[in-house]
Amino acid sequence: MPNILDIQESGGVLRLTMNRPERLNALNSALATALRECFQGLYRRNDIRVVILQGAGASFCAGLDLKEQQPGKEVGTSDMLAVQYSIRDIMLAMRRCPQPVISIVQGAASGGGFALALASDIRLATPDARMNASFLRIGLTGCDMGVSYFLPRMVGSSVAAQYLLTGRFMDAARAHALGLVSTVAPLSELQQEAQALAEDMLRTTPLGLRLTKEALGLSLDMGSLEAVMAMEDRQQVLCTQTEDFQEGLQAFLQKRSPHYTGR
Repeated sequence: MPNILDIQESGGVLRLTMNRPERLNALNSALATALRECFQGLYRRNDIRVVILQGAGASFCAGLDLKEQQPGKEVGTSDMLAVQYSIRDIMLAMRRCPQPVISIVQGAASGGGFALALASDIRLATPDARMNASFLRIGLTGCDMGVSYFLPRMVGSSVAAQYLLTGRFMDAARAHALGLVSTVAPLSELQQEAQALAEDMLRTTPLGLRLTKEALGLSLDMGSLEAVMAMEDRQQVLCTQTEDFQEGLQAFLQKRSPHYTGR
């Protein structure tokens, strides 16, 4: 039986494939648990430096698997809150893990799938990609799983409201025009682009890469330019104390490729 989350590690890159193509990779309990535990396990994985996330088959992720829910069954508030936490913690773990996350979005990315894409650091999309906050269309609010945090910061409050208040789909062309996705291309080309991005990241120092992701995330919530610059100053000075910084400097001066060791 195939793994519900296919995990492959190679050369510092972790490739995660949500593997429920018959259900458009909808999040059932098993897939949500696998994603959450995988991203939480990356917190101290220094050997893994980049993550590429995608879905098997025609879609990225169609959100919560509603067919797994039992109609008519009463579920208490505490139990529902536990279910909510079990999924939202995936997005928290994606932001907390030090590895940049590249998502390849093909087909539908709805509800929780939209949240997974937004929680990634870089989004690549196929021409048929369609994203929406589908929660609103099943009797919930349009704000869930961090979507109301990420989307306004990425595309502005008016555009975010347009999609979160209606549940409308955003197609790949619109997402690219808004800067929400970096590239729109056929899936085979996106696979190559994701690999090229990962290889560029692997050419950096391990500390420099993880601190860059950290700074990009924290700067969204800092209240002033001075606060952001204070963080940047400390990170840069920290990097100068490493052997990798000296190696990178010498490699630049000697016009050769650096050999980083993570020290």
